[in-house]
Amino acid sequence: MIARKAFGGKRFAVLGLARSGQAVVECLWRSGASVTAWDDREEARLAVQAMAGLHDPLDIDLAKFDAVVVSPGVPLNTHPIAARAREAKVPVIGDIELFAMARPELPAHKVVGITGTNGKSTTAALIDHIVSKAGLSALLGGNIGVPILGVEPLDEGGVYVLELSSFQIDLTHSLDCDVAVLLNITPDHLDRYDDFEAYARSKARLFAMQSKGHMAVIALDDAGSQAVAAGLSQRDDSPRVLQISAGGCMDQSGWPALQGPHNAQNAIAAMSVARELGISEEVINRSLASFTGLPHRMERIADRNGVLFVNDSKATNPTSTAPALAAYPAIHWILGGLAKTGDLKPCEPFFDHVRAAYTIGDAGEMFEELLAHHMPVKHCGRLRDAVKLAAEAARSGETVLLSPACASYDQYRDYEERGDDFRGIVRGLG
Repeated sequence: MIARKAFGGKRFAVLGLARSGQAVVECLWRSGASVTAWDDREEARLAVQAMAGLHDPLDIDLAKFDAVVVSPGVPLNTHPIAARAREAKVPVIGDIELFAMARPELPAHKVVGITGTNGKSTTAALIDHIVSKAGLSALLGGNIGVPILGVEPLDEGGVYVLELSSFQIDLTHSLDCDVAVLLNITPDHLDRYDDFEAYARSKARLFAMQSKGHMAVIALDDAGSQAVAAGLSQRDDSPRVLQISAGGCMDQSGWPALQGPHNAQNAIAAMSVARELGISEEVINRSLASFTGLPHRMERIADRNGVLFVNDSKATNPTSTAPALAAYPAIHWILGGLAKTGDLKPCEPFFDHVRAAYTIGDAGEMFEELLAHHMPVKHCGRLRDAVKLAAEAARSGETVLLSPACASYDQYRDYEERGDDFRGIVRGLG
């Protein structure tokens, strides 16, 4: 538990008591702070009642508090807490800002922050893997891994690897990353921002908080990221900027879990961070080869008689599915579920990689009609039937790929349950 003197004697209101919110309450309580907490769920409130007073911050005088700590899931553009805090002249922060405030009391360490619309989780996990293989103490947190305030501080020389969404960046004002990474900026979360430019500015704040001499690693494969790099070049106190690009072909054959152009970008970013941390090329290369990837993200789950089975259940829209189709040359593609869009346009450039498609779920018939002019396609309805047909048709050197391009809620609780079902079905094949 990161409990520090910096919080002692101060008053905090905490809104949102999921895992990270509960860690915030315990951290502040152990640090000697006075805490008022709230969540609409009674079970969440009960979990912290011994450490905090329970009051909705909308019903109390916020001017008496030093800060309001909110979950990243609280929409600051619509939730009344933002206006109430402004009226009271009290900052609205998140757990990442509390971590930043506690850093001067922690053993000497480095912080690596990773943001971007896509690829954050894989890149953060890969960096954590490389750092660990180098024998350094590492912690994976932020939008992935464990709540950053709920763990013991790393030993001296440790590296905190933080995946940071735009929502988390919005809630921090002093996180000075030793190395910060921007992978890409494409339209997303526009329900939380006035427009794409506002969303891009949120990402750019991660680099605005960096000190001169620290490093910014920025991939230049989209206009939004190029604009961030250009803005940094105009600052006298700018961090050092390393511009990267996946560019043309890379030999990724030795990295089984890092296939496709998007993973080439993720790998280059991770390699750049590792070099900045002083990790040797030998360790980097071994780590890339041994990295197993994350569950449900182009996860290799089996190789049966030369046929590779890949679980990409996390791909819940066509834009997310396109990189998986780009990664493999001969695919039996299982797709469908609850559609977020009525077309598959982002996937079209890679239709020539697909040997056959097998559609499932609510969108199955629609996708069957869309794909019939491009490839052999069968409407299967259930995932189990699609896996069986695809496994029977696939030949050595080909890939059976679950990359649904759809949400899961028509047949499953979430994408994880869908991916777990796929894994179980594959394991049960005769």
